[in-house]
Amino acid sequence: MIVVLMGVSGSGKSTVGKHLAGALGWSFVEGDDFHPPANVAKLRAGEPLTDADRAPWLSALRDRMDAALARGENVVLACSALKHAYQEYLERHDPAHVHFVYLHGSEELIRARLAARTGHFMNPALLHSQFETLEPPADAVRVEVSDPPDAIVAQIRRALRLGE
Repeated sequence: MIVVLMGVSGSGKSTVGKHLAGALGWSFVEGDDFHPPANVAKLRAGEPLTDADRAPWLSALRDRMDAALARGENVVLACSALKHAYQEYLERHDPAHVHFVYLHGSEELIRARLAARTGHFMNPALLHSQFETLEPPADAVRVEVSDPPDAIVAQIRRALRLGE
């Protein structure tokens, strides 16, 4: 199974993903690690990525997902997956085993989190454009991010029936 934690930058995908993967004994995959250097440079400069920019990134993520599914590896993937087209691309090869969890919160809450975050390449000036681009999947598990990570993990585990 692949659980894709999706949402805008600062929604807690990586933090919650590491907690969830640890609780389940699954692999954690940081989607940001798959961005080519040109994408990272654009994001640092405050330039939004285009669909063409995202194509190699999404391809690399799907390759990682396909490899995991082929060997029976369970994965928690932190990935913005902002548009329906990206979500459909990621799940296309095995939709029965890919589950989206939409981590959502107000723009004000997420902006405050980004202001306190250090060491990430995403320019906080891009947050509003991410909210404008965001197309949450209708069938995603929706989890509000104002709770602590362990409470969010518990909600995800209950919703996906991943034991507690």
